[in-house]
Amino acid sequence: MGMPRAAIAALFVLLSCCFGALAAPPDGKVGKVGVALVLALDGSASITTGDLEFQLQGHAAAFRDPAVADALASAGTRVTLAAYSGPNSLRVLIPWTALDKPEDAGRFADRIDALPRGFQGDSTAIGSAILEAAKLFDRGKLDQGGKAPRQVIDIVSNGFSNGGIDPANARDRVTKRGIVINGLAILDEFPWLEAYFEESVIGGPGSFVKSAMDKDSFVAALRQKLILEMVALPDHMPNQSTVTP
Repeated sequence: MGMPRAAIAALFVLLSCCFGALAAPPDGKVGKVGVALVLALDGSASITTGDLEFQLQGHAAAFRDPAVADALASAGTRVTLAAYSGPNSLRVLIPWTALDKPEDAGRFADRIDALPRGFQGDSTAIGSAILEAAKLFDRGKLDQGGKAPRQVIDIVSNGFSNGGIDPANARDRVTKRGIVINGLAILDEFPWLEAYFEESVIGGPGSFVKSAMDKDSFVAALRQKLILEMVALPDHMPNQSTVTP
């Protein structure tokens, strides 16, 4: 179901070289939306305050990376940041934001740094998080530049789902809408978690999972993931008529 690891590595090398050469929309001009991206962080009880900070700092660092900023702007990205724990707990931390210019990614990183901390708790309901994240595409304000033909949910976790709907069930329901689900598994507790994500969480054309053990590898994995997610734009995606706004 997911993208082979060798293909992921080859694509990342290619994209790292190419995206820096793509021009962002001129100042004052709104680019057409290509990708809508929901970033769902793990805020469950298994995540300590340090682990939550680890995720937030990692995302801020990745968005400040010049290659990531160029890729997001070139794709016409709209992004929202959320956190989840138990069933029906998804909480939007940063609402839909347009990344039409590379500097927009840096401003998004500043907003991550300014977020309040200490909101984690409860179980790890990955399936519920997937369903709730999918709803954000319907009520999100993606009107500046048009609707996003490619919709992606990023699920981060350091554990398996232990509450709410089965994640594989939720994945199958969401991917029928044309939404892609990718994952980033933190392997500090369960070294087999990447395989669990591949089997039960990710789905959709070109879906994949990355893994990390520490802060440095987390930022590197997230950087690669964000750039790779910009490659599968509408012209390369099958059955785009099934995608809803």
